[in-house]
Amino acid sequence: MLAGELYMATDAELVADTQRAAEVTARFNQIGDTAVLGDLLGSLGEGTIIRPAFRCDYGSNTFIGARCFVNFDCVFLDCNRITIGDEVLIAPGVHIYTATHPLDAATRREGLEYALPIHIGDGVWLGGRSVICPGVTIGENTVVAAGAVVTTNLPAGVVAAGVPARITRTL
Repeated sequence: MLAGELYMATDAELVADTQRAAEVTARFNQIGDTAVLGDLLGSLGEGTIIRPAFRCDYGSNTFIGARCFVNFDCVFLDCNRITIGDEVLIAPGVHIYTATHPLDAATRREGLEYALPIHIGDGVWLGGRSVICPGVTIGENTVVAAGAVVTTNLPAGVVAAGVPARITRTL
């Protein structure tokens, strides 16, 4: 799975891991204390705040830097590694998807899927309801507009907007 190869999400070990993540995030979503996520996430930087509701597939594949802010109702499908730098702002309803599926229908029907890592650089701001697709890297200090769907890499220091997201200006 972490190698970007086809895998079965119904594998017993993976199902147990997702169940654990569901239990921890349910507890977090009830009490809203970011510290609850400390044992679930791959890493959680000092001073980072995550607001409920928060959902993830595994948690252990999500690495969040220091002094980040993750607002309400975010979803991180971390079937592969999600790396978030320091001082990243993530607005309400942002979805980050490493999970994807084969284009071939027969392979999809077999239940196989795969996942590609996502890297978000220091100082990035992801606008509300934006979607970050599998395999994307977003460079430092880039701003992704609300509602944008990021399907390709974005360099450092730009503003990107639209569906699919396109660079609209340089900062």
